[in-house]
Amino acid sequence: MSVYFAEFLGTLILVLFGGGVCANVNLKRTGGSGADWIVIAAGWGLAVTFGVYAVGNISGAHINPAVTIAMAMDGAVTWGVVPGYIICQILGGIVGGAIVWLMYLPHWKATEDQGAKLGVFSTAPAIKNYFANFLSEIIGTTALTLGLLFIGMNKIADGLNPLIVGGLIIAIGLSLGGPTGYAINPARDLGPRIAHAILPIFGKGTSNWGYAIVPVLGPIAGGMLGAVIYRLFYKGAFDIMSIVTIVVVIITLVIGVLLNKADKTGEVEAVK
Repeated sequence: MSVYFAEFLGTLILVLFGGGVCANVNLKRTGGSGADWIVIAAGWGLAVTFGVYAVGNISGAHINPAVTIAMAMDGAVTWGVVPGYIICQILGGIVGGAIVWLMYLPHWKATEDQGAKLGVFSTAPAIKNYFANFLSEIIGTTALTLGLLFIGMNKIADGLNPLIVGGLIIAIGLSLGGPTGYAINPARDLGPRIAHAILPIFGKGTSNWGYAIVPVLGPIAGGMLGAVIYRLFYKGAFDIMSIVTIVVVIITLVIGVLLNKADKTGEVEAVK
């Protein structure tokens, strides 16, 4: 199996189980309808665990463009594989989202809430404020990247790494996931959001493309920042990519400010 197909497959598995737990909780007349946040956090943690088990020994199981970029910055992979990894991750997210739609086929009609349907595929903020939402995704993905790099520093018995990574995802979900639904992964949000847009989902409403930049750009900036912090404090390295990262983070937050000012819906809430 090629590393590119491995990233496709790993991300597909991630979205199948992660989107699946969101469908089980959000959609009506399912066995898990109305379950709480802990169920969703645990479901996503296990989704990552089994995605890593499936392809970790082949591609490293990044299954996340933000992680791929961070690993390239740390030298774990070459920059040459980054575009292919990202494309395959997004494609895996699309296919995974489509399979979730098929899995819960009768339940879309039984669910009237368009937001609940979209929530199966992609994230949305609890309080809409682009600056704050970008900041949340940056912090969450910084924690993810640092956590993965910290795990890699330790000698762990064979076969336990995916479980520990899954535990990290659960921790992020429980502690940092509330403000934005913790995308912390552009492929996990963009791929399924594309699936939502193109699939004939009963009564689905819009795919909320106006917000889609947050769970894409925010995690990329956060993943880069995590790599910079790790390399600075653990390797004493500060180079041109570190400067680029600082610029990317600043630009991301400035975009958040500008989007807040440009929003005409009246849904943006001020941060006080």
